[in-house]
Amino acid sequence: MKRWIVGFFSAAYVFFMAVLIFFYYTDGEYKKALVAAGGVICGAIPLVLALFARIPFNLPLVLFYFIFLVGSQYFGSILGWYGLGWWDFFMHAMSGVLLALAGIALYERFVDKRAGKASLPWVVALFTLSFAVLGGVVWEIYEFGMDQFFGMTLQGGGNLDTMEDLIADTIGGAVVALWAAGKNRFNKFGNEEKQR
Repeated sequence: MKRWIVGFFSAAYVFFMAVLIFFYYTDGEYKKALVAAGGVICGAIPLVLALFARIPFNLPLVLFYFIFLVGSQYFGSILGWYGLGWWDFFMHAMSGVLLALAGIALYERFVDKRAGKASLPWVVALFTLSFAVLGGVVWEIYEFGMDQFFGMTLQGGGNLDTMEDLIADTIGGAVVALWAAGKNRFNKFGNEEKQR
């Protein structure tokens, strides 16, 4: 994908969060200003990777990344939608989708192109789902560590919250894994037909 598209999304999100930093800091809402500062950093990551690491991104991955950032940072943390109860489950499902899309991008980048065309659909699905679930597990370990060592309350509902989050991650990852398997099977079938 062209780097200017990544740059556009990154610049727009960074600008939006920078405005929020100024707004909330001058209003005395320092916690929200700190979340917005984190948003500036998260929004700049794809741009930095595109410019300096020359890592190509596909459009679905970039779109879901910024949808996830808006949902988690702006709606979830700044506007307080995590207090609605269902929003945390929804955002974890979205993170499962995002991680699965990242898994597909890694698979396509690091698996030999010739092997990729011959890959079995279930292998693609398993890799994609595993990548999404692993990302969810790592996040829950992070939440657990922050709660245990720094007295935070990231795992608001304890074990129930952790299991709901992991189930949501798995659901989001499974949706993309099924899509990836179907796409791989269709491409493989199309290639076999062309060879006949």
